[in-house]
Amino acid sequence: MGRLDELRQFSLLKWLREERQSRKLILFIVFVALLLDNMLLTVVVPIIPSYLYNLDESTDVVLKNNTPSQQSPPGAFHNIVSLYDNTVRSLVSNTTAMSTELVPIVPTTTEVPQNSSDCPQSNSKLLNENVKVGMLFASKATIQLITNPFIGPLTNRIGYQLPIFAGFCIMFISTIMFAFSSSYTLLFLARSLQGVGSSCSSVAGMGMLASVYTDDEERGQAIGIALGGLALGVLVGPPFGSVMYEFVGKTAPFLILAFLALFDGALQLFVLQPTKVEPESQKGTPLLTLMKDPYILIAAGAICFGNMAIAMMEPTLPIWMMETMCARKWQLGVAFLPASISYLIGTNIFGTLAHKMGRWLCALIGIMVVGISVICVPFATNIYGLILPNFGVGFAIGMVDASMMPIMGYLVDLRHVSVYGSVYAIADVAFCMGFALGPSIGGSIAESIGFPWVMTIIGIVDIFFAPLCIFLRNPPGQEEKIAILMDSSCSMKIRSYSTTGTHYQGGDMEPEYDEYN
Repeated sequence: MGRLDELRQFSLLKWLREERQSRKLILFIVFVALLLDNMLLTVVVPIIPSYLYNLDESTDVVLKNNTPSQQSPPGAFHNIVSLYDNTVRSLVSNTTAMSTELVPIVPTTTEVPQNSSDCPQSNSKLLNENVKVGMLFASKATIQLITNPFIGPLTNRIGYQLPIFAGFCIMFISTIMFAFSSSYTLLFLARSLQGVGSSCSSVAGMGMLASVYTDDEERGQAIGIALGGLALGVLVGPPFGSVMYEFVGKTAPFLILAFLALFDGALQLFVLQPTKVEPESQKGTPLLTLMKDPYILIAAGAICFGNMAIAMMEPTLPIWMMETMCARKWQLGVAFLPASISYLIGTNIFGTLAHKMGRWLCALIGIMVVGISVICVPFATNIYGLILPNFGVGFAIGMVDASMMPIMGYLVDLRHVSVYGSVYAIADVAFCMGFALGPSIGGSIAESIGFPWVMTIIGIVDIFFAPLCIFLRNPPGQEEKIAILMDSSCSMKIRSYSTTGTHYQGGDMEPEYDEYN
């Protein structure tokens, strides 16, 4: 048996070495990296609002219990809580006798809620949680927004392997911090640290895919599959987090994610070998030049406003459900399940279909459907009423992401130098702006004018933005680049990663080219 195990291990290692240069294996690594990043992103959605509310309630109970004992005058009645029989003993001291009387304890409104199936006892405190939760959720995207402009040009200089592995290391530290943090400050720090890791993983991952999948249709399919990892993380995160939090505890889901992250890190270490600096063969277009391109800005705006809708819902919907539906902990995460499932369906369908129907049209329809769906969310009176509008939101955002992410690479090929780190940094900045502005602005608006108005405002913004996607129908480009992209017989360079370094293969090298298909 030992011999058989050795042979199996040998064959697995041999297969990994042979497939190290495969585009499919690189796609799998990016898929898993995006999966873990977005599981950590969304697993906190049902946990944090309830956890912070209970934390604040327990703090208030301690303060209220301590205040009377400090200010009580001499000779006053003193309450002694017995932990054995849960009764209160009232002791009266006088000069003649001392009597002991047992008084049953009376539940008060300051007691820490043990079961969130009951309506929260303080609506004003619950509304105040909107801002705290919104700021915590937005911190990740804000830090990622700041980091992206540095990561994009960095990948052009040192390659994609080191940044994506650095992203794994940072993500692992952030996950462990989430597991054992018990204060708002530490949770805020863990969320912010995750933003740095996400920036490294997403920018380097998308850039790597764009560099190895040079054909526009193949690139669309590959990015659609990679976004499926993002969608799966968004799908699994909220219900996984809520169920584990309800029945096991806060620490458990984060420890499981940490073990999964170790698997991805080991795979990256073996396949990508992130110890080598492999810069791009040509100098990419400067980041500022790309940011001035109106067509790239329209594509980035579609990504931003499409995702801002779900970003506004993440901190505000659970609190609105606790306030209006008296929702249990597990329901806070399950409410996002229809959006997550439909996003997974949308990215996989439109990764290929968007290329045939026109990516501009796919994005236009998607943003319109997002706007209409979010306006319908506040009309739900129970968790079942959220199924249809949330399904529409997720499916439509899947349409937008599956069409706009590939078009960012196409616009660079068409109008600039085919180096992709900076343009996917812009795409990630747009994504992060949605998730930075969404929770922070949404939480403040929900506190002042209510959750229904939050959904109405972002819905109207999306509907008015949608027609701008028409400009992406036939973007102008350099004549020689148009000729290259339209010439199907032109041999495209395929980039591969191997132990001997980065090398390129042309169309005349048929045996090697077939190996990557």
